[in-house]
Amino acid sequence: MAGKTRHVVPHKDGWANKRGGADKPTSVHKRQKDAIDSAREQSRKEGSELFIHRKDGTIREKDSHGNDPRNIKG
Repeated sequence: MAGKTRHVVPHKDGWANKRGGADKPTSVHKRQKDAIDSAREQSRKEGSELFIHRKDGTIREKDSHGNDPRNIKG
């Protein structure tokens, strides 16, 4: 599943938008919000899971842009 995830992670120059399992970031941003916006757009195009991390590396938020197996009404 590593290729079907996208992560917003801390980077020495701010925040990085990375594909799961990639060594290099797709893009680097000074503000986390900008990295989230970029990653969310790409995650929607890819149909992937989006993981937004805190500065300490823990997961702050997750979002599914792929096939969600749960059947939720509403």
